[in-house]
Amino acid sequence: MLVGAHFELKSLKGDSVKLSDVTKDSPVVLIVLRGYPGYQCPICSQQVGQVLKEAGKFKEAGAVVLFVYPGPSKNLAKRAEEFLRDKTIPDHFQLLVDPEYLFTDAYHLRWNAQGEAAWPSTFVIGKDRKITFAKISKTHGDRTSPDEILKALHATR
Repeated sequence: MLVGAHFELKSLKGDSVKLSDVTKDSPVVLIVLRGYPGYQCPICSQQVGQVLKEAGKFKEAGAVVLFVYPGPSKNLAKRAEEFLRDKTIPDHFQLLVDPEYLFTDAYHLRWNAQGEAAWPSTFVIGKDRKITFAKISKTHGDRTSPDEILKALHATR
C-alpha cells in the first residue's frame, strides 16, 4: 500500500510530479487505472468519465486528481494519449504514466496476470500525506464512484 505516501511520476508533457509538492497546497485523489494491458480498459474509461463529470465538485473540495496509467515503457505515453482521446482534462487533473510498473510494483498494486497491469485503486491523501481513504479493487469492476471519493475528501477537512 502507499505507506509513507511518496512518489514521483511523469505527466504526459514530461513534467515530474511529486506527491510531496502537490500535497503542500491540496489534498490529492489518486486513481490508479489498469493502464495498458494490451487494450484500453472500457471500465477505466467509464470511471474517468464519471470523475471528470464531477470536476467542479473536486475543485470546490480543493482537491487535485491524479490518474496513474501503468504499462510497458514502449509506447506508453502514446497509449495514455489514446486513452484521453475525446476527454477534456481540467487544470486540477493530471494523467501520470508509470513505465514498467515501477510505481505499481513499489506499492503492491500490480495485477501481475496475463492481460492485466494494475489493480484499479483509489486513494485520498491529505496535505499531511496521510492516506484517509483507500479502495483497491481485485476485479475489473467495483470502482470507486465520484460520490464515495467526494465524501472521503470532505471527511478529511
